[in-house]
Amino acid sequence: MHNLFVISVLQNLFFCIPKAAVLHGKSVGFASQKSRFRNAKVQLSLFNGIIFTKPLLSLPNDHYA
Repeated sequence: MHNLFVISVLQNLFFCIPKAAVLHGKSVGFASQKSRFRNAKVQLSLFNGIIFTKPLLSLPNDHYA
């Protein structure tokens, strides 16, 4: 019984430590991906604001000439 407990503890240690490292790496990856998406979204909204809110230039009317 004691040996099974020791084996179980060792298996958990060998599994949980690498698992935690992998999950930490994934969360860092998702955080940077989310940050890039947020930055792109802000830049897109600024770009759309500049393009679509800029007043159009008045061109001379040629149909009265």
